[in-house]
Amino acid sequence: MRTLTVVDAAGLAAAYAGARYCVMIDGDTLPLAVGQVASDLEAYWPAERYVFITAWNPASEVHSDAANDTADALLVTRLDAAGLQRHAAWSQGAQGDWREPGWLVAGLDDCASSTLAQEFGQAGILSWDRGQPVRLQMLLHRPQGAPMAPHVDWVE
Repeated sequence: MRTLTVVDAAGLAAAYAGARYCVMIDGDTLPLAVGQVASDLEAYWPAERYVFITAWNPASEVHSDAANDTADALLVTRLDAAGLQRHAAWSQGAQGDWREPGWLVAGLDDCASSTLAQEFGQAGILSWDRGQPVRLQMLLHRPQGAPMAPHVDWVE
């Protein structure tokens, strides 16, 4: 497991929470947003639990496309080996300034999803149970003085 050092964890959490997320299912693009119930997605692809995870740009540092593609291929191998259903997804900065491919996965529990994300050097993932708002799970400790935000969870 990688140890992350993030200079501005609160700023990173705010950026993640404000980002736009989409998943592609059967040619349809379905949006996700932190704090919102993903009703359309859940109707289209019923599952009990959902997780958005990426292997791109570990530690929130820009990596080459080749390095990101290699990490993504390893993540796909791990998801497939576990027999998990997945659909292509991506996140995009609120201003459209960056975009990262990832995967929306069904049935991955909190412990397994956090462990997998940490192995790939990720600072956060999205996860939620069917019918509940999408939550941002920061895999870092909340910085002292950082405000609590609805639908954002930190490592305790």
